[in-house]
Amino acid sequence: MILFQDVVDESQLGEIASEEKTLSVIDLIFNGGTGSIVIISVLFVMLAVAMYIYFERLLAIKAASQIDKNFMNQIRDHISNGKLEAAKILCAQTDSPVARLIEKGISRIGKPLDDINTAIENAGTLEVYKLEKNVSVLATVAGAAPMIGFLGTVIGMILAFHQMATSGGQAEMGALASGIYTAMTTTVAGLSVGIIAYVGYNHLVNRTDKVIHKMEANATEFLDLLSEPI
Repeated sequence: MILFQDVVDESQLGEIASEEKTLSVIDLIFNGGTGSIVIISVLFVMLAVAMYIYFERLLAIKAASQIDKNFMNQIRDHISNGKLEAAKILCAQTDSPVARLIEKGISRIGKPLDDINTAIENAGTLEVYKLEKNVSVLATVAGAAPMIGFLGTVIGMILAFHQMATSGGQAEMGALASGIYTAMTTTVAGLSVGIIAYVGYNHLVNRTDKVIHKMEANATEFLDLLSEPI
């Protein structure tokens, strides 16, 4: 009976020890000292900014890529019939980069084809600038977040070794280990934020490239339409 009681007590002690070794992410953040809290707070702010820009740009690019498939056919019919005002009205009613490029080209009809092409290219540059607005911030976050995380880890390691040096070699290993793996959380946070921002940046770039390709295809079709013999 006593032997069974000892076994129970040992199992309970093992469970208590395992529970004591468990440490949540919140504990890692707040046990890392003021420097760790400040750096991780900065990383969370950067993550929030990156996520806001990503979803805001994603919705804007998605809206810019939507255009009626019959748009260019209607433009072709209006221009072929000499209804330039009707073509302009159609472009004005269609809120998309493609429509604005075509409207710019229609307003230059009657001038040399090179002038029309230049006007469309200039308008396209402005539309691309609108699509890429604030996207560079994601690239900055993707590059800066890991470095900020490494900075927090280096600071934590310096403090740990400083504690070891000032204690005359009598510092507790548990305290040093706790400080070190807590400091490493800043690296994990920095890498996580950097990866999320990097993936979001590349996704937006790919979506923007598709819209630009659509703009170029429709602009080329419009110029070919003007080059056709009447």
